[in-house]
Amino acid sequence: MKVNLKLALWVMILMVLLAGCGGPKADVTIFMMGPQGIPSDGAQKLQSSLAAKVGAVPTIVLNASPMFSVEKMIVEIAAGENGILIIPEDQFRNLGKQGGYVPLDDIIKPEDYPTGIMEITDQGKTEKHLYGIPLEDTKWMKEQNMNGKGLFAFIPQNAKKQAEAKQVLKIIAEK
Repeated sequence: MKVNLKLALWVMILMVLLAGCGGPKADVTIFMMGPQGIPSDGAQKLQSSLAAKVGAVPTIVLNASPMFSVEKMIVEIAAGENGILIIPEDQFRNLGKQGGYVPLDDIIKPEDYPTGIMEITDQGKTEKHLYGIPLEDTKWMKEQNMNGKGLFAFIPQNAKKQAEAKQVLKIIAEK
């Protein structure tokens, strides 16, 4: 009986140690999903390029889905672990009807991205702001020879580090 108790204790200690070995989390996690998915080599290029533009702080990681899945997208949004989401325009607009986006007017000129301006009703209050950045004409996508047409980047209200996410999104939005 004592051997089993000791064994169980060691297994629990090992599990705790292994759970802590994930390393530090990034300040801003970006989730990206295109209508046909995002190839892993493209995601790597985009992450490397963005990390070079952002610098050492805030730290970033870009997770991309190799295929489109509404269910995965909803889970990623609901989990609240992403500072920035990049999804197809139709999904961006449909989800926006439910509210939950961070206004970007304080960091990016709305007139620079008129297609990212939406009127959203959240908690009974309707407001019109710049909520999303269309990636089609962004420097970040063009420098990597990638087509950002139909993709929108935004910050969900449940993002934990919104100031850092805004800092990164401002760089993503450069033309």
